[in-house]
Amino acid sequence: MRYTVPATKKLTFELRIQMRWGDMDAMGHVNNTLYFRYLEMARVDWLTSIGAPPNPGGQGPVIVNAFCNFYRQLKCPGEVLAKHYVSDPGRTSFETWITLERVDEPGVIYAEGGATTLWFDAQTDKAIALPDRVRGLVS
Repeated sequence: MRYTVPATKKLTFELRIQMRWGDMDAMGHVNNTLYFRYLEMARVDWLTSIGAPPNPGGQGPVIVNAFCNFYRQLKCPGEVLAKHYVSDPGRTSFETWITLERVDEPGVIYAEGGATTLWFDAQTDKAIALPDRVRGLVS
């Protein structure tokens, strides 16, 4: 099943990620699990940049699903540009979307993925309303 990144989304963050030799697998390309790590790095760095990092003991973002569509093989050496987007704010959640391209090949998408981000209270173990400041950033 392929999920589609929507055309209507808001660019919120960009992150450059250096591919490491150890990111490659026996097939000679970046292992598929690392694509998810790159997506996570972009999402968490964006959340941290807006003052809303994951908070295991309090209130903050948690991921309730994630996906990645693989289009091309990333191979070392090189640098990945992760572009982070948001859309579809709801009462307790919003969507995040990330595209991965090589810095030396601007606009060529190697992979794209996303996740539903839920605002969560760890003390009550329940979803809560998005804080107004976060809602303003994802709207």
